[in-house]
Amino acid sequence: MFFVRTAGEQDVEAIRALLIETWHATYDTLYGETKVNDLIAALHTPDAIKARIGKRDGEFLVADDGRNLGGVAYADMSSLMTKTAVLHQLYVRPSCQGQGVGRDLFAELETCFPDAEIMRLEVEPKNTRAVSFYSRLGFVEVDRTQNCATTDSGIEAVIMEKPLEQ
Repeated sequence: MFFVRTAGEQDVEAIRALLIETWHATYDTLYGETKVNDLIAALHTPDAIKARIGKRDGEFLVADDGRNLGGVAYADMSSLMTKTAVLHQLYVRPSCQGQGVGRDLFAELETCFPDAEIMRLEVEPKNTRAVSFYSRLGFVEVDRTQNCATTDSGIEAVIMEKPLEQ
């Protein structure tokens, strides 16, 4: 059984290992192992993870069973859009998928932003499992971008939003 809790700096290496595993499992067939390695090196450094854990107006959660992390989720308040929380990461270890870990992480995360009226995210459109997961949570497509995560990534993404209950 996994318990959802706030991540701490002691979790950085376990978070990074989980992200590496899930990114390869999810994206190698879409982008190739070399590109995925490049993206991991750019986006999931220990310093980047520490910065997210310590970010004001952000929440970094882990699903922990006492021995291993089953999933991670990170969101923060948008600096560009009022009353909008942005879900940047929600990844579940492949061996833990389908057990409610992602649902539990999201359920906790959506309560962390009392001033937000909307939760927004970007998801790779070819990642049909993730698109379906977010749709089941109440997200709908509102736009698309050719530069997911960074202004020059060249990675297409579906932009989805969900109204948050106050």
